[in-house]
Amino acid sequence: MATIRSNFPVPPAVPVAGRLAAALLFATVAAAAKEEGAPAPQIKPGEPLSLMNALARSGLHDIKDESWNAYGQFTYISSWKPPFPAPYTNANGSINSLLPGAERSFTGTATLFLGMRLWQGGEAYFAPEVIGERPFSQLHGLGGAIQNFELQKTGVETPQVYRSRAFLRQTIDLGGAPVEKRSDALQLGGTVSSRRLVLTLGNFTILDSFDKNTFTADARQQFVNMSFMTYAAWDFASDARGYSWGGTVELDYDDWAVRFGRITPPQYPNQLPVTFQLDRYYGDQLEVEHDHKLFGRDGAVRVLAYRNREFMGRFDEAIAVWRADPAKNAAACTSFNYGSGNAGAPDLCWVRKPNVKVGIGIDLEQHLTDDAGLFFRGMFSDGETEVQAYTSSDRSISFGALAKGSAWNRPADVTGIGASIGWISQAHADYLRLGGIDGFVGDGRLNQAAEIGFEVFYSVNFLEAFWLTADYQRIANPAFNADRGPVDVFGLRIHAQY
Repeated sequence: MATIRSNFPVPPAVPVAGRLAAALLFATVAAAAKEEGAPAPQIKPGEPLSLMNALARSGLHDIKDESWNAYGQFTYISSWKPPFPAPYTNANGSINSLLPGAERSFTGTATLFLGMRLWQGGEAYFAPEVIGERPFSQLHGLGGAIQNFELQKTGVETPQVYRSRAFLRQTIDLGGAPVEKRSDALQLGGTVSSRRLVLTLGNFTILDSFDKNTFTADARQQFVNMSFMTYAAWDFASDARGYSWGGTVELDYDDWAVRFGRITPPQYPNQLPVTFQLDRYYGDQLEVEHDHKLFGRDGAVRVLAYRNREFMGRFDEAIAVWRADPAKNAAACTSFNYGSGNAGAPDLCWVRKPNVKVGIGIDLEQHLTDDAGLFFRGMFSDGETEVQAYTSSDRSISFGALAKGSAWNRPADVTGIGASIGWISQAHADYLRLGGIDGFVGDGRLNQAAEIGFEVFYSVNFLEAFWLTADYQRIANPAFNADRGPVDVFGLRIHAQY
């Protein structure tokens, strides 16, 4: 069992979230009464059934100029893998192999999204969430192509309730053309200017504001594999569930946008507690976006750079310490570690200290029609230090296509096909080859290769608010190891939004 000796003070529980939740619930009731009798704005045919749309259709809510809103979602994903070839598993006491036998995995999540307008340009959001899960092989043995994006590093089968988001947002209009903001989860319907400053402060996931690709950012309705949710090599600071505390600032200027965010990292890699010493430990990201028209169709280019300063170990230093003193091995760790029993392997536990990790990536999207388009992401991270919060990939690309079913008279259906490739740095590979493990991978041996993922899915809409998805994935060289796999994964997802 891992031993944790924390060097960071954990702040007392923050009561703000509870007060914010109560305020939002009160405002929801009050606003519903206030808006009773408001004219019903035009709702487009085929819009998903939701509480907000139902109220708008009944003339009880102005969905285009909201003082409050409430949305919810439920998603259940079941995955199954048959046996796959593997000449060795968890060699020499290592523990991070994907088990070669048949396994079933699942996640079930439900989220409530509450939003309230506080003052001119000021908004508050609160989102409680519940999850129960069972991963393949205790979430070991896959690098960047983890088959289900909903899986969390500390999850259990018994459903757990937690706060996913509680934040404030302030928008300052700077002029320009009017831009209509559509009512949605974590977004109040209304009109802003094309030139504006947006400030966000509180508890959120950085993916709420950064890397918002139209075709592959909504992982509950689009691709299931984690390598498509964002850059697999972007080790964005967060707790083990993917959420952070911090702040972001965004400047939108017509077709351009610039975003900067500083957020809290975990106290130890892939753990729930975070450190609030944002002057000492932090994750910074800077993104520049340009929206364009190509042959009359919408598209976008985003460039994102990140720099993390966190309490983590370098692969080369772990190897050097072990070679100098073999007694400092994985099995002998006395501080936080992942529980490896390999007495003949290096371990990052001996060398953790303040270190820096950096990376840069590009994200492209291009509409081919109103309802179909292409996407590409690629990122290069330095790969000198361990994974802190996301996947084990140090370099990654993903690309593919997504389409709605308008062409065959099923406009709410969604289908997609995509591929992802992940690599690790030479230092990372040397560490794994010697039997070391990180948060996700480490077979005890390594025949280095790129981890390659492929996914295809079709999602059928029914009763307006439900989608049933059939999904197939194939993962070659799991954990960047050519000696093992390929792995086939068959999945079924049911998603509801209301």
